[in-house]
Amino acid sequence: MPQSRAVIATPNASRILQQLCKHWAHKFETECDATAGRIMLPLGETRLGADAEALTIALNAEDADKLSGLRDVVVRHVERFAFRETLHFAWA
Repeated sequence: MPQSRAVIATPNASRILQQLCKHWAHKFETECDATAGRIMLPLGETRLGADAEALTIALNAEDADKLSGLRDVVVRHVERFAFRETLHFAWA
């Protein structure tokens, strides 16, 4: 199962994590608190972690194409919720 992970420096990690979970909770299975989140999207699973300095995103998908699509969707949404910041995503 293809995986990808990024750590994004931001002092607003908890806020972004919670906004993502709340945004998708009306359509998809989600679990969320101030420091951890899990979102089951049709493209795959997104796990989120937040601390005072960074948002960690871990993605799992069935294949490389779905992983690429999942990465794009998550990045667009994170950037939308953090529009006042310039975030840098270094995927591994």
